[in-house]
Amino acid sequence: MDALYTAAATATHGRDGRAVSSDGRLDLALRAPVEMGGDGQGTNPEQLFAAGYAACFGSALGLVGRRAKVDVSDAAVTAEVGIGKQGEGFGLAVTLRVELPEGVDEETGRKLVEQAHQVCPYSNATRGNIPVELVIE
Repeated sequence: MDALYTAAATATHGRDGRAVSSDGRLDLALRAPVEMGGDGQGTNPEQLFAAGYAACFGSALGLVGRRAKVDVSDAAVTAEVGIGKQGEGFGLAVTLRVELPEGVDEETGRKLVEQAHQVCPYSNATRGNIPVELVIE
């Protein structure tokens, strides 16, 4: 693969530190969520992953929609990223909730969401590694 763009960010002190992108546009305090024993006073990696996946999937949906000549520009994607024990370590699971615009019928919407799941780089990176559930709302 020839990269069109490469993002870089540095995190220090894990879940209780800071994440900063190489261009300085992203500069966040990181904290473990309350559910994992943290104080919840910062962003956590699962939130960052959820935001990135939701945005990426939305763009992929827009691409396949344009190819099919179906306007999905008002679609909304919510990514829910769960983390839990998996063997000796931890694992992730994702639910992508896609709210399609009025006027997109169920069958067309399902096809577009499934096509977006084949195009989206996050979906391609996670396929076979973590469970990803697609929900159309």
